[in-house]
Amino acid sequence: MESLELKRIASQVRRDIVRMVSAVNSGHPGGSLGCADFLTVLYFDTMKHSPNPFNMDGINEDIFFLSNGHISPVWYSVLARSGYFPIQDLDGFRRLGSKLQGHPSTDKKLPGIRMASGSLGQGLSCALGVAEVKKLNNDSSTVFTLHGDGELQEGQIWEAAMYASAKKIDNLIATIDFNGRQIDGDVEDVLSLGNLKAKWEAFGWITLEMDGHNIDEIKSTLVNAKNQLGNGKPIVIIMKTEMGKGVDFMEGSHKWHGVAPNPEQLANALSQLEETLGDY
Repeated sequence: MESLELKRIASQVRRDIVRMVSAVNSGHPGGSLGCADFLTVLYFDTMKHSPNPFNMDGINEDIFFLSNGHISPVWYSVLARSGYFPIQDLDGFRRLGSKLQGHPSTDKKLPGIRMASGSLGQGLSCALGVAEVKKLNNDSSTVFTLHGDGELQEGQIWEAAMYASAKKIDNLIATIDFNGRQIDGDVEDVLSLGNLKAKWEAFGWITLEMDGHNIDEIKSTLVNAKNQLGNGKPIVIIMKTEMGKGVDFMEGSHKWHGVAPNPEQLANALSQLEETLGDY
């Protein structure tokens, strides 16, 4: 898909995010806004997937796992906009009994969701299991994951990272949302990650870097990553983003990690984001 069209979709996704969290005064807009460009490119340009009918097994199609499940608003928007369920269902976000829970869950059988997530640190382990099954079944499709940088403070991530390289799981591409913010402040102040690129390389991963707000760079980096699959090593992309991207009063502040905009703030945010596909 052309980059201009991807930018238009990402703008609408950002509108969906702020409207969803504001409507229920609950949710996580900061990281969601920061990952809108990446998930738009992933679902509309990179992944080979089948929205309709949705198959939990994902045989012979690429699979995505959102490990940092608290940024569910961006994923729900992208899933709806790419045809997994009606766009109008976004209005059910975080409402009692809705399929669109605050953290993705499987009990409501929302199309596109294959794993409950939000308990940070677990997504990579689950994704590795699926990647191994695909290899055992001679399924040549790819497993993608997304993780928060604060999530890397969880020890299970590094156990999984060690396992992936030791077992040569080379059909998986993990991406790190490296915005430098987490709920309590800057990642550097809470628990520094040090040299992240060097760490992943030391764990035996092919390590790439990209600007998470440059559509062309996201596209080309994902192509580069896919071209290196099958070489005996897992792949990780360190993606530099800005929390709250697209809404000036949210950008760069951890305070918008899990705070919803009030009606006045919502109006301000929407004035900065072009409506390109029509609001739900």
